[in-house]
Amino acid sequence: MSAPLKAAILVVSTTAAKDPSTDAAEAALRGVFEQDGGGRWDVVDTKIVSDVATQIQRQITLWTDSAEPANLVITTGGTGFAVADHTPEAVSVLLHKQAPGLVHGMLAASLAVTPFAMMSRPVAGVRNQTVIITLPGSPKGARENLQAVLKTLPHACLQAAGVDSRALHSGGVKKLEQEAGVSGSSTTATHHHHDHHHHGHNHRHNHTHSHPPLTRHTATFDHSPQSNDPTLGPSRRHRASPYPMVPVEDALTLIATHTPPPTTTTARVTPSLTGSVLAADVHAAEPVPAFRASIVDGYAVVGEGDMSGVYPVVAVSHATAASEGEDGDAVLKVGEVARITTGAPLPRGATAVVMVEDTVLVSATEAGEEKEVRILAPGVREGQNVREVGSDVEEGVRIFGKGDEVSAVGGEVGLLASVGVREVQVYRRPVVGVLSTGDEIVEHDREGALRLGEVRDTNRPGLIAAAREWGYEVVDLGIASDQAGSLEEVLRDGLRKVDLVITTGGVSMGELDLLKPTIERSLGGTIHFGRVAMKPGKPTTFATVPVKNNAGERVSRVIFSLPGNPASALVTFHLFVLPSLRQMSGIAPAGLPRVPVILSHDFSLDKSRPEYHRAIVSVGSDGVLSATSTGGQRSSRVGSLKGANALLCMPSGPEPLRKGARVEALLMGSLRTNV
Repeated sequence: MSAPLKAAILVVSTTAAKDPSTDAAEAALRGVFEQDGGGRWDVVDTKIVSDVATQIQRQITLWTDSAEPANLVITTGGTGFAVADHTPEAVSVLLHKQAPGLVHGMLAASLAVTPFAMMSRPVAGVRNQTVIITLPGSPKGARENLQAVLKTLPHACLQAAGVDSRALHSGGVKKLEQEAGVSGSSTTATHHHHDHHHHGHNHRHNHTHSHPPLTRHTATFDHSPQSNDPTLGPSRRHRASPYPMVPVEDALTLIATHTPPPTTTTARVTPSLTGSVLAADVHAAEPVPAFRASIVDGYAVVGEGDMSGVYPVVAVSHATAASEGEDGDAVLKVGEVARITTGAPLPRGATAVVMVEDTVLVSATEAGEEKEVRILAPGVREGQNVREVGSDVEEGVRIFGKGDEVSAVGGEVGLLASVGVREVQVYRRPVVGVLSTGDEIVEHDREGALRLGEVRDTNRPGLIAAAREWGYEVVDLGIASDQAGSLEEVLRDGLRKVDLVITTGGVSMGELDLLKPTIERSLGGTIHFGRVAMKPGKPTTFATVPVKNNAGERVSRVIFSLPGNPASALVTFHLFVLPSLRQMSGIAPAGLPRVPVILSHDFSLDKSRPEYHRAIVSVGSDGVLSATSTGGQRSSRVGSLKGANALLCMPSGPEPLRKGARVEALLMGSLRTNV
């Protein structure tokens, strides 16, 4: 394959010029090049300018008039009838050649989707050796317009770059169509029409004559969105989900594959470090103990062997910090002892400590202080009852490894503090946004009775509580109405604030189920799965959306669109969302712990789908884990999660699983104890 053609993207938007994170068109267009471009394109540069003609022209000429010009420049934005829409006028004066055929192709494709495409004012042509095309500003419109002409653009760009036309056209139009991966509609249609008028005659005299193939007159794109197009109305929506039903294991694999990797940050060593995962090895900055310390209350001595006898008490050493200027230069001599308390530093010269229980007071001063003591120790060893420097932790030794988790028990924080480590590198815990959708949803604490059709929002409070319980900061994104524009605005705003968005509702097949269309068509996102073969939670959706962060970098954000039924939402949170959050936190393994349990009674099974049954797992006096159902498992019954600490992984089947059968359980909380 020849070298990729160079493409550049110019985003024309005063809003995006001020805040690049508001732009989604660039990501959508990059996706078209990557998915539909057949590996023939390299997007070499992207710029954002305001809706100002001179800025548009200046950036385009930088790409087209250089020594190594871009093969293709596409602009997005400013092609409508608004007062600030200047892109067509700014580009037209730059063109040396017009390309009305490309304009016609884009308009024809857009008009097949909506009559409002006639409100767009695209321009296309050539400047020097570069093909220039203007596209609408909406990610959906820009993507559809580029898809309409992309497969023919390599031919146009090669011609504009000066490739020999005779060589380029050798083999005829059919060869060009084959290389581009397109079909010639007009030629094929003519032959089909001719065969149709002779069909009767040929059918009578030649029964082996085959019918001509059906001909499609519009291009088919392999990577077009699968979701409903809300602009087409309810009569033209999908009657069955276009998303394949994936097994739970495949869904978890897709989540692990497309969840963004964890990012690192520096954290102070404080109790708030609990739950963090270390992103780098940690070494002791100081030895523990940092000085020779006594293990007991007693007397520091000099010597070893039989030290029985009477000794003067010449000093006292307490477990307190030395006063400023105190250097501890006094040296304990042979024949002297110093009274010492547990944890206090040994006087210089001391070799061991004799426990106070092995001594007798002989005399005292008038002030009541010890003057002489008798040592009752016939066998003193050097280092006896002494903690040597670094005997607990040596300076520089590796105390934690990358990937170790700081537990809530407190031992890790205590160890870090003891060795003088003040800061550590950790994986940043992702921030979660929780959004409910639906015109029927009202705040759970709204006063007054519900009107017909209204439903109190139980999902948002429950999911926020669950995410916080697992240690994640949560942003409450509120309730979004069943309007595409409103939902898009709320999601865009949320994706700028958080790393992962959880939504509930709006993922089924109705004309008001707008989550999937908004993700695919408005945000330029990718839906990795839209249905899962499980009960409850079949319509669970996992997607990633490209956004720009505050630094202008292109990053991926995660959206989990969970079912609206409360039990389904909480089950799928623990089964799918939590592993993604834990993976972004650097925790491995990311999923809930699995344990084998024994069923304490018969369990009915779903005939076609595996079920994640809400249950209480307890440990008996014999150490065996047993599982008891929380009752009715209807997906709308949020009470089925009351008291539940596990999800039982139940297979599908026609017959119940009997009492005593062994299954796996995913633990969501602490084990109960059977008394």
